[in-house]
Amino acid sequence: MSSTAAEVVRLLTVRGETLAVAESLTGGLVAAEITAVPGASKAFRGSVTAYATELKQALLGVDGAVLAARGAVDPQVAAQMAAGVRKTLGADWGVATTGVAGPDPQDGQPVGTVYVAFDGPLTTGDGSAGGGKVEALRLNGDRAEIRMESVRSVLALLLRELAGEQTGNERAQDTERNGGF
Repeated sequence: MSSTAAEVVRLLTVRGETLAVAESLTGGLVAAEITAVPGASKAFRGSVTAYATELKQALLGVDGAVLAARGAVDPQVAAQMAAGVRKTLGADWGVATTGVAGPDPQDGQPVGTVYVAFDGPLTTGDGSAGGGKVEALRLNGDRAEIRMESVRSVLALLLRELAGEQTGNERAQDTERNGGF
């Protein structure tokens, strides 16, 4: 369990919000990291590991035309995965990972190309990722290193957003309730 995952779960719990995860190249590692945190069930709704490209469309609502034109390793696909899992699993927040861990390139993208995304409550109500965020990563290392860095990156992206939305007063109240400083 990482401290980032623990902090994500803590902030979601304090806020009374929930999280859903859509994964491709990470194959369930993000969900595993979240569920390793004691008390994660208060905030974690579930995950969809849509490793096969056609499942991104069938389960997460990713636009088939985008998949056909650009492939699965694309920022718009990541954004739609995050919005789709959020809507499908009924969560306040959705996060997603898609990319190429190797050993071979995919969809014309080199190994180490990764997109991580989130979609949250301040976005549009139609399930789109209009207010969500996507980060493009260019990672080095072997397959395992690329996958683990993708997990760290998507959790860090979500944590930055959650921490950035919490006002100073909310932080002070939360710290006091939890006996912190």
